[in-house]
Amino acid sequence: MADTAASRRYESSLVAMLFVTWGTVFLDRMAQLYLAPYIAPEFNLSHEQIGLLASVLAITWAISTLFFGALSDRVGRRPILIPAVFAFSLLSWLSGAVHSYHQLLLVRALMGLAEGPTWSIMTALVEESSSPERRGRNIGIVVSAGALVGLAATPILTTQIAAHFGWRWAFFVAGIPGFITGLLIWRFVKEPPKKEGGEFHGHKPRFRDYVSILRYRNIWLCCIGATGFIGWLFLNSVFAPLYITEVAHQPGTTAGFLLGASGLGSFILGFLLPSLSDRWGRKPVLLLMAAMSAIVPLALSCRALYAFPWILAAIIFLTNAGQGIAALVMVVIPTESVPPQFAATSIGLATLTGEIFGATVAPVLGGALAQTHGLAAPLWMSAGGAVIVFLSALFLTESSKAKKAPEG
Repeated sequence: MADTAASRRYESSLVAMLFVTWGTVFLDRMAQLYLAPYIAPEFNLSHEQIGLLASVLAITWAISTLFFGALSDRVGRRPILIPAVFAFSLLSWLSGAVHSYHQLLLVRALMGLAEGPTWSIMTALVEESSSPERRGRNIGIVVSAGALVGLAATPILTTQIAAHFGWRWAFFVAGIPGFITGLLIWRFVKEPPKKEGGEFHGHKPRFRDYVSILRYRNIWLCCIGATGFIGWLFLNSVFAPLYITEVAHQPGTTAGFLLGASGLGSFILGFLLPSLSDRWGRKPVLLLMAAMSAIVPLALSCRALYAFPWILAAIIFLTNAGQGIAALVMVVIPTESVPPQFAATSIGLATLTGEIFGATVAPVLGGALAQTHGLAAPLWMSAGGAVIVFLSALFLTESSKAKKAPEG
């Protein structure tokens, strides 16, 4: 009984620490997007260049999250996670010290290499340390930190700092929390015991064993869903601030307020709906979240709604279920659909696919369309990303029973 109570306390503490850490990761990653209206005039950036800044981070993130996630399945979580947290915090500071567009491009590419491992490793840690009846809830709580910090607090914090002290100071401030969370992980997070099972029991998986996860239909569908979700997220995050300031002619602080309201809604729905999936099932909840999230970019692209900013804020607050989508389609469903030895690998594969197409190709294409058809075009593309999530979810096998009867 004492061991059970201690395990429950550690599970809760781990979720709390990784919630803060993931919030810090999203603070550093998203800061650049909300600071674009302040950086662009100094470096004379085009819409394509702004999209490329997001894309280069995404492609390096994608490569590192799969490579280091798979590596952590073999060598352990802590040896990779702790250095990664300190590295991305330092790179946030360096983002504020650049003097040209190409310097910023290089620093953000390195930022992706450092931040990529944190996603697959932290979510695998939570999955491995959670009891089955709380897995969706715990993953949802940790992932929702990206909404609370990255989508709600970051646009307000960074735009206020940039307006009063300059955009460079916003990067300096964003880098501080990472050093603190890195120390907490080093001090308190334990290496989880290795899980054995399935056909690979008794030996370490080989390369062809990792490739074997491609035979699971849910993995393919999660890769497609991850592409739609990340495209939805980054098209909205990159171009909504520009649409609000350049097309709707609102000040940067209003953009921060609206996007902060959207992010706060994503935080609440991001842990509420994945928690319900523990009882209702993953598939119906994912379908609901995809349908809701399509409304967000469509509302932001409606110029008439800017005459009623509080109504617009309420709409996007109540419909942004994006972080809940991330919890299910990029973590819970992949890990429940493959043998336990490949938890971080399955997360990394879905993330790799989503980052390449959703956060690399989509922002560049969105920037090109913005130049020729206006800034509403990438927001319509963003809504299309949510539709892709919905369609992929239609064909998923319910994964909450995958441990008992895995698909294959």
